[in-house]
Amino acid sequence: MRIKFVDMVFRKEKNKTERDNRLNIIMAIIFLFVGAIIFKLYSLQVIKYDLYVALASDQHQIYNELEPERGRIYIQDSQELFGDKYYPLATNKEFSLVYAVPDHIEDAQKTSEVLYELFDQKIIEEEIEKTLEKDEYFSLDSEINKDMSAQEWEKRKEFREIKKQAEIELKKKETIEAYLEKLEKRHDPYEPIKQKVDEDITKKLQEMNLPGINHIMVNYRYYPEKNVGSHILGFVGYNDDKKCGQYGLEGFFNEELAGKFGLIKAERSAQGEVIIINDREYTKPINGSDLVLTINRSIQFAACRELDEAAQKYGAKAGTVIVMEPNSGAILAMCSWPNFDPNNYNKVENINIYNNPAIFDQYEPGSIFKPLTIAAAIDQEKITPETTYEDKGFVMIEGWNKPIKNSDYETSGGHGVVNMVSVLENSLNTGAIFAMQQIGEKNFADYVMKFGLGEKTGIELETEGAGDITSLKRKTIRPVEAATATFGQGITATPLQMIAAFSAIANGGILMKPFLVSEIILPTGEIIKTQPKQIRRVISERTSLLVSGMMVNVVDGGHAIHAAVDGYYVAGKTGTAQVADKEKGGYYENETIHSFVGFAPAEEPKFVVLIKLDDPKAAPFAASTAAPLFGKLADFILNYYQVPKER
Repeated sequence: MRIKFVDMVFRKEKNKTERDNRLNIIMAIIFLFVGAIIFKLYSLQVIKYDLYVALASDQHQIYNELEPERGRIYIQDSQELFGDKYYPLATNKEFSLVYAVPDHIEDAQKTSEVLYELFDQKIIEEEIEKTLEKDEYFSLDSEINKDMSAQEWEKRKEFREIKKQAEIELKKKETIEAYLEKLEKRHDPYEPIKQKVDEDITKKLQEMNLPGINHIMVNYRYYPEKNVGSHILGFVGYNDDKKCGQYGLEGFFNEELAGKFGLIKAERSAQGEVIIINDREYTKPINGSDLVLTINRSIQFAACRELDEAAQKYGAKAGTVIVMEPNSGAILAMCSWPNFDPNNYNKVENINIYNNPAIFDQYEPGSIFKPLTIAAAIDQEKITPETTYEDKGFVMIEGWNKPIKNSDYETSGGHGVVNMVSVLENSLNTGAIFAMQQIGEKNFADYVMKFGLGEKTGIELETEGAGDITSLKRKTIRPVEAATATFGQGITATPLQMIAAFSAIANGGILMKPFLVSEIILPTGEIIKTQPKQIRRVISERTSLLVSGMMVNVVDGGHAIHAAVDGYYVAGKTGTAQVADKEKGGYYENETIHSFVGFAPAEEPKFVVLIKLDDPKAAPFAASTAAPLFGKLADFILNYYQVPKER
């Protein structure tokens, strides 16, 4: 009995212990659960308070940035520089953004084919045709096809058509497959198809009523004149998914043009409807400022047209024309070829085309530099137009074992005793060196810098170059480097620097700061006008008059006779420069840059024009390429301004 009693007591104690352990476990679980709830509440209400307030706001409130309207860019068309006839060169326009809802597409293959016909077919066919036109094998004008018989050419045309259709079919297949890839993305609520679709194509799309294909109207940057002035303007692109101006004026004045975003805060109901707007949390967007340029529409169009024709006629790789008013520094025209359409800036083959050659390209200007050298020596009163020296056709420079020759040495030899007028008329390298030696290397270098070489002009454009005159900035200038610099070799400048320097010769000796923006019109209506800015006096009025007269002789009887305009005294100078081989050193044997710079009327110039053609193959010298282009453009501008004839 005693054993049973003990056993019973032991079992009771054991059961009690087990019950106590289970109770402790349950209490521990409850404690941990309550602790977790308390921590979660602390996390929600303290640690992550801001996060959940923001999430709640997303459910109950609307925060939306209000985009301002980007400022417009205008050019002028008036015979007065600051006329009142403005034309938009950059503006804003609504276009369609076409998109697809893949789940609503009924026949992806058929829809893709329709989209191809609507958006791509014509463009692809035109692009392939242009490519074939440039192919020497299919061109009657190419050397390899000149002696081809009519029968052979018919066979060639037949093969050309077969090739064209094959390439079109290949492109068509690739384009339709790209559409299919988008249209077959099931459970995707939105797939962009085409941006910037114009009104005519949008109407056709609406008439087709394609299931799953919709559009919305979106405000885009729009350039009505397309390629005209593209290098001046730049474009509006995307940077980190944000629209911003890039290159040209769009980049330089991006902050002013873009304006400031506004903000709106609204309450949302449980059904998602906007129910209230708190005025205190509404910030109105501030539209961008408008720019009014100094560019004259008629002169710009004429300059671009003549440059395009000349560059292709003479087989140039590229070209630039700048027209500047010498007394103010206002740019009346600035064109480069090839150019691009800023409406479709992303379709260029090489993004380097975005750089404006008028301010970006740094090249050895060649013989157009000689009037600057002559001006420096005349200004120091070390020579006059009548000063003579003996031209042997070449000259030996201390420390250099090769003769520096005139460009016509091989055909003409030396010119004998000649004066400084003949130096410019015949473009004699030896004469430019002689003039520099009369004032010394250091004085010559000082004048080069006073003319603005080696420093940026400060024009309101991105990517401006400063040129390189390092060889003339050394403490001790090497004689050979000073000698070659006198005729524009061994130093570099931008076209804009060169036209600014010649404006100082044309206007009486003052270096003016070039500028493109005549007015900034603020959103408030306030107008900020640009005042012409004098940089420094470079040469005296007397020197300016004498050098201008010498340049008139160059056009009347020198290398620049093709730049003459009937009834006017025109001042000018040609330049045919070698092109430096930066990789190997020295110069390319068969590559040159043709330049011309001139102004008219010579006594009271209305304009200065600089022309630069890169490696034209149709003629060896600028006298036959750049000079006649100047003549055409100068004739147009003189007539446009109705300048009375003087001779």
